[in-house]
Amino acid sequence: MKLITEINEDLSIVESEEDGGKKSLFIEGIFLQSELKNRNGRVYPKELLGREVSRYNEQYIQGKRAFGELGHPDGPSINLDRVSHIITELKESGNDWVGKAKILQETPYGKIVKGILSEGAKLGVSSRGMGTVEEQKDGTKLVKDDFYLATAADIVADPSAPNAFVNGIMEGKEWVWDNGILHEKHISEIKQDIENSSRTDRKEVSIVAFEKFINSL
Repeated sequence: MKLITEINEDLSIVESEEDGGKKSLFIEGIFLQSELKNRNGRVYPKELLGREVSRYNEQYIQGKRAFGELGHPDGPSINLDRVSHIITELKESGNDWVGKAKILQETPYGKIVKGILSEGAKLGVSSRGMGTVEEQKDGTKLVKDDFYLATAADIVADPSAPNAFVNGIMEGKEWVWDNGILHEKHISEIKQDIENSSRTDRKEVSIVAFEKFINSL
């Protein structure tokens, strides 16, 4: 099984006042989408995603432990020292699930998110899960029934620029499910291609490496 992430960027920022006059900061928007070929070429069947959202709602959101991190973690587990927000709602809307997350302004990474948003910067959310895909005749990668939603939303910047993306996955890992144990596998081929390139060829090699990584998901 591989670590699967998907990014959605159209978010709203909401500030509300709670009891005692303290102001809370929230982000809202589409966190998950089904029955739609996304920019990674993957499609999530609605029934599959609906099943995982129901489990996630029951086990995590209702239990007030649906945490998310700032940035791209390299595995499915939540790193509590990097938590920046808690997901408070995840509701079905057609083939999408609209989410709401409260920024934790007293955590180090929550403070960073608040500072970024206060400057008017645009952030996105990235879901994180484990699963396998099956390539269809048209090239679409259908997410299979073994998919497991780890978190509905990490907070990310757009990683579409190949150089920035490749720098982020130089120590990336592939995760394999083996009798309940997650094993990691370094993306050595991509890293070696980049490290062996000359400075003048680095940009072109990074683009090729980026495409190779996306096609491997």
